Amino acid sequence: MKPMLYFCFVIVLIRSASGFFEDLDARETSLSYLENDAAATSEPLMVPLTLIQGADSKGAVCLDGTLPGYHIHRGSGSGANSWLIHLEGGGWCNTIRNCVYRKTTRRGSAKFMEKQLPFTGILSNKAEENPDFFNWNRVKLRYCDGASFSGDSQNEGAQLYFRGQRIWLTAMQDLMAKGMQNADQALLSGCSAGGLASILHCDEFRDLFPKTTKVKCLSDAGMFLDAVDVSGGHTLRNMFAGVVSLQCFFPQNLVANIKTPMFLLNAAYDAWQVQASLAPPTADPHGYWSDCKSDHAHCNSSQIQFFQDFRNQMLNAVEVFSKSNENGLFINSCFAHCQSERQDTWYADDSPRIGDKGIAKSVGDWYFDRAALKAIDCPYPCDKTCRNLVFK
Repeated sequence: MKPMLYFCFVIVLIRSASGFFEDLDARETSLSYLENDAAATSEPLMVPLTLIQGADSKGAVCLDGTLPGYHIHRGSGSGANSWLIHLEGGGWCNTIRNCVYRKTTRRGSAKFMEKQLPFTGILSNKAEENPDFFNWNRVKLRYCDGASFSGDSQNEGAQLYFRGQRIWLTAMQDLMAKGMQNADQALLSGCSAGGLASILHCDEFRDLFPKTTKVKCLSDAGMFLDAVDVSGGHTLRNMFAGVVSLQCFFPQNLVANIKTPMFLLNAAYDAWQVQASLAPPTADPHGYWSDCKSDHAHCNSSQIQFFQDFRNQMLNAVEVFSKSNENGLFINSCFAHCQSERQDTWYADDSPRIGDKGIAKSVGDWYFDRAALKAIDCPYPCDKTCRNLVFK
């Protein structure tokens, strides 16, 4: 029996006093710095931040009440009426304490957002870096609600605004007025928490456009699994219980029910899930997994087997999803995260491949119906093309 699809956007914040997810925010930030480092091989396009004026009158505000925003680079030529909306990632906050902390970061307040961001990977404006989408209208929507652009409530005592759903709606209205309503093709993408958001909002995105518009969705590193951690517990389940009602939030309970064509791009040994869900400090108090989770080359055979079991869970989770001819898959056996944003993983001479096809070509072939794409890598350590993340 298929899991039912419910969108439960009611934030259920608990009052535990753990700083663990503040550490996760820092780890997510380190992943972002890795993305920027990868972009630094060439001079990337720097795109300024646009705050959505008047969003506050609609209650569409960041955690601290500041205006939400996005970065937009206009399309040209054959891409002038094509739109790519990329949802930023950055973990979640699941307690009052770490949502208050998050207000002091770019993940919860426009006051701390970078005034400009590099557009690399799927956002690049160079044909040699992004062959299928380089001349589209490309937008990166900033993430400042702490719950994957979902939720519609507030906590007056802590002066917290959980308005992710309103941010999503207001941003889409703003972009439609700026020309997206005339789109002849559109792609909603996102990385990490933004990859989860692209799953949550995929059908809503489709409904913005007439049936004549080609609309698809891409979730990069958004397949967060309800997996058992190294202590036998459920770290991510417990964390999500503090973010939003459990069965509504795990993407494995959602993807098979999405009506709009979707592409899942995921590392089988997702680096964030290894760090935060499978072997977090709370599940490994004596640090048995510390070296292994920082660098997979330091894992012993039983630890590698644990990761192989996780990979098998991921493959099981996408089995029904993959049976649809309209959906696409690229699951490579790498210790990576957010492979569409980094230039070295998205499209480069030595970027990851499954068979003879890299990520950008795979996504493009699927989007433009040039080829069916259901690529699942052989298990670690067979893939020598990975750009594995190593944490110092």
